This record gives sequence, C-alpha cells and structure tokens, in this order.
Amino acid sequence: MLLDFEQPIAALEGKLLEMKKLATESQVDVSEAVKALEEKIKTLKKETYANLTRWQRVQLSRHPDRPYTLDYIAGITDKFVELHGDRTVSDDKAMVGGFGEVEGRSVMFIGQQKGRNTKQRQMRNFGMANPEGYRKALRLMKMAEKFNRPIVTFIDTPGAFPGLEAEERGQGEAIARNLKEMFMLKVPVICIIIGEGASGGALGIAIGDRVMMLENTWYSVISPESCSSILWRSWNYKEQAAEALKLTATDMLQNKLIDGIIKEPLGGAHTEPERMMRMLKKEIIKMLDELEGVASEDRIMQRIEKFSAMGVVLED
Repeated sequence: MLLDFEQPIAALEGKLLEMKKLATESQVDVSEAVKALEEKIKTLKKETYANLTRWQRVQLSRHPDRPYTLDYIAGITDKFVELHGDRTVSDDKAMVGGFGEVEGRSVMFIGQQKGRNTKQRQMRNFGMANPEGYRKALRLMKMAEKFNRPIVTFIDTPGAFPGLEAEERGQGEAIARNLKEMFMLKVPVICIIIGEGASGGALGIAIGDRVMMLENTWYSVISPESCSSILWRSWNYKEQAAEALKLTATDMLQNKLIDGIIKEPLGGAHTEPERMMRMLKKEIIKMLDELEGVASEDRIMQRIEKFSAMGVVLED
C-alpha cells in the first residue's frame, strides 16, 4: 500500500526496475544511469521522510503492514506464553499479554493487538479494548510484580472501546485503576508506543519508568479526525487538527511527555520489520539493564515525580 506522499518515490523505483529490465534484455550497459537513479531515489527518500507533516506521520503509524504487538513479541522473544482472561468477565482479544524470554531474562509483555484482515479486525475489535482488557492487563502486571519480573507494554490503539456495554462494565474505572496501580508497581515498567496512542485507551497501559515512542507514531488525547469533527463538524480538517494537536514523537519529547524516541528504518517500521525488531530489542535490553540497577522504592518515586511534573499550572 502506497501513501500519497510516497507516489514520487514509487514512480522513480518503477523507472529503476524498467531500466534494469531493459539492461538485462538488450545487454546494454546502463550501470551509470542505474547508479545515478538509485542515488536520486535514496536522496528523495531521505528528504521525504525527514520532512513529513504531522498528518503524514499519523498515516504512517496506521500503515496496514506495520508490525503489531504480537509481531514484535515474536521477533523479540525466544519463547512466549500468552495468558488469557481477566478472571471476571472474559478474555478481551484486543489486549494480549504473557511471559516472554529475552536473552535469558523473563519479561511480561502486554499490548493492544489489531488485526490484518476483516475477520481478525472484528475479533481484535480494531485494537480497542473493553474494561476486561484493562483488567486483564492489570492482572498480568500484578502477576509480574509477584514473581519480580519486569513489564514491557506496547501501545497501539485508536482508543478504548466506546460502546454502551463497555461503559456499563466500568471502562473509566478500569483505566483509572490501571493508572493508580501502575504508579506503584515495584518492578521496572517500560511503555513503548508502536503505532497509535489515542486517549485514555493508550494511557491505561502507559504509566512507566520509561515511556518511549517509535519515530513514526502519535500520542494524543484525541485523534485528528475526531478533533476535526468536534471543532469543524467535518473530518476534512484532520490535517489542521493534527498540526494543532502536536502529537508526533518529536512534539511529545519537546514537551517532556515521553523519555525518548526509537528510530525506525527509512520509510517506516513496515519497510524492514526484522531490522526494526532488532533495534527495539536492543533498546529494551538497554533500558531493563538501567532500571534493574535502581531500588524499587527509588523507581516508584521517580515514576511519580516524572508524571507529576508534566503540564503547566497557573496560579493566581
């Protein structure tokens, strides 16, 4: 799938393929022309992806070929055992989790999961968790704490499920309880936004010692489309809404709302998923090494102080 701003790159890549085909069929030496075109494509890619608008970053974060939570878990862990259910209502397929082994270290992985096709998207509810999904996540976090195992969460959701039945079962309470409990977890907690980070649905598993974002992701109280529909009564102003929301990884880091940005391969995580997984695994191991050297009481205080310092308070 090509995004609109990728069309010029695709056109040049098409010409490159034609040139190589012509050289093979006619035995004509076009090596210099091929080399020049390859350099042109490389330069255009760098310029394009270095100057993306906020809306274009949002589009990249939603690319259907981007790795999802279970893809990252499979690529990072040597062994993984998925755990199910909140022990109260049901097993929410939009929220997944379980113990995985990373370089001999047992880690609890939790995250929202989207689907690849229509059937999977329905089963995963488009990555929008119900209250039982957040209660399942909290159950797994408490289990990790009990066995003194670090926690890594992957955030990728357009928001918590807004249906009537979700509200009846206490969606707000479930997310609020997660926020409270995550502040007090005695084990290291790393939160990584791998796609969309929308509203309380993202925040419900995003209170950690380290909150990181992949380069082409977004994190905001509301999606650009929803913001546009509220302010302008139309989705047609989503680009302006994205600019106003300042929702990219760079914006979040400048506003001190996250701890760092994890680079993606040129063109996005979906262009080289295996390389992206290696890069992410390296970052996770590095952060775990740092955090496990800090006493649990100090980690909790640092976590509380970090989030308490966010925002601006004006006093009369």
